[in-house]
Amino acid sequence: MPRELQIQVAPEVAAQQDLLTAHIAKLMQVSAAEIRHIAIIKRSIDARQKAVKINLKVAVYYNEEYTESKLQLPNYKDVSNSPEVIIIGAGPAGLFAALQLIELGLKPIVLERGKDVQERRRDLKAINRDHIVNEDSNYCYGEGGAGTYSDGKLYTRSKKRGDVDRILELFVAFGASEEILVEAHPHIGTNKLPKIIKAMREKIIEFGGQVLFDTRVTDILVKNSAVEGVVTQNGDTFNAKKVILATGHSARDIFELLDRKKIYIEAKPFALGVRAEHPQSLIDSIQYSCDFNSGRGEYLPPAPYSIVKQVGGRGMYSFCMCPGGVIAPCATSPGEVVTNGWSPSKRDQETANSGIVVELKLEDFKPYAKFGALAGMEFQKAIEQQAWHLAGETQRVPAQRMVDFTQSKVSADIPKTSYVPGTTSVELGKVFPGFLTQTLREGFTEFGKSMRGYLTNEAILHAPESRTSSPVRIPRDPETLEHVQIKGLYPCGEGAGYAGGIISAAIDGEKCALKCIDMVTT
Repeated sequence: MPRELQIQVAPEVAAQQDLLTAHIAKLMQVSAAEIRHIAIIKRSIDARQKAVKINLKVAVYYNEEYTESKLQLPNYKDVSNSPEVIIIGAGPAGLFAALQLIELGLKPIVLERGKDVQERRRDLKAINRDHIVNEDSNYCYGEGGAGTYSDGKLYTRSKKRGDVDRILELFVAFGASEEILVEAHPHIGTNKLPKIIKAMREKIIEFGGQVLFDTRVTDILVKNSAVEGVVTQNGDTFNAKKVILATGHSARDIFELLDRKKIYIEAKPFALGVRAEHPQSLIDSIQYSCDFNSGRGEYLPPAPYSIVKQVGGRGMYSFCMCPGGVIAPCATSPGEVVTNGWSPSKRDQETANSGIVVELKLEDFKPYAKFGALAGMEFQKAIEQQAWHLAGETQRVPAQRMVDFTQSKVSADIPKTSYVPGTTSVELGKVFPGFLTQTLREGFTEFGKSMRGYLTNEAILHAPESRTSSPVRIPRDPETLEHVQIKGLYPCGEGAGYAGGIISAAIDGEKCALKCIDMVTT
């Protein structure tokens, strides 16, 4: 049996196999030649002291052979003639629900309003270069969902929600690097995730499932408080006794459909703010205590950061931090601007960005009370539309230097940032309600006290970061996971308010699929 060790080493030791072997041999008091293999089980960075260290959990094969094993996909079944389950949305919740259904012997029919990962690139180019928003194919809609082209982070705190390792192992079996099984904060990268998503789709089709693109659902058929199927924008009807609703956090038309049909939904608090961009070298110098000019060295990755403060009774925190990344335009309709961030797998861009958002409360939505359960959505929409108007009614976004923002001062100039459509210098207090502006201003001052150098005019704020999570929750029975009113309808993932990222959405998709088989067999 291999011997497991918990060790802490310098970055150069962790990165070089010969140095790591020598270090472990010394610890074990054996010859380095007798160590046949060192398997990294977990890896994390400890930057709390000036000398940055790498924490490793390793399995050491000492005087015994090591046989490499490759993760295998589950034993999928041909479900061509099996009972059908409709899945609305091909994001992580929808795709993992579909794969789980096939594993269980049910046939998934996945209806995705957007395009496949390859065709989707054209629409992303159109929004970046031509300021054209395709309402069905953009950074939020399309195969793989919002995470496909906005980072592919796989870190989750939702350990209690399900088997995180199973989801990570499935990603590896479909082509992701095994590094995601090791890293404390796993990340696939926007440049690599599309190929993995395509492999998942092909596997669904290979075993008898269906995946239909450019197929937007416009109605959900209900009779006697039970789902009967759906209707698409082309007038086609798909009948099924089970429908998994996995549309993501931005499917406003679905929220409006449910509200119009008196299918119970409720407003949900979320968070909203700005996306802050710093030079990556500045973040490195803060986090790693290294010299700004000489940099972090070749053995450390671009530094991330995570920060949380309580400001005036509200939480203000970093969200979806992207080291070595860029800011992307994530509007889903004309007449609005939205920001998000992503990193390529190497995280090798010169800038770092993060959403910096403020916790909202249901009472904040009172000015939109006439919209009922959609009050939070209308609050969100109003800010996005205001930002669009102030920035020039294109996909340019309002921007301001960070110190200028805290001082209510319009920035004289905005340097070029990673946000391709461009920026317009705006006093961001005009974008947000007063309470939100004040919280952000005070919060950035507090951030600067915790991270010396963070509060700087080298940092550019882009507004708004508004799609952190769904503004709506679709209630479901905690046991059956069906909607509280509609039998056979399974609200799922981020859009329904039950997930907060790729991993938790995938877990929730599998959970809903498992309930579908429960209902078939009972």
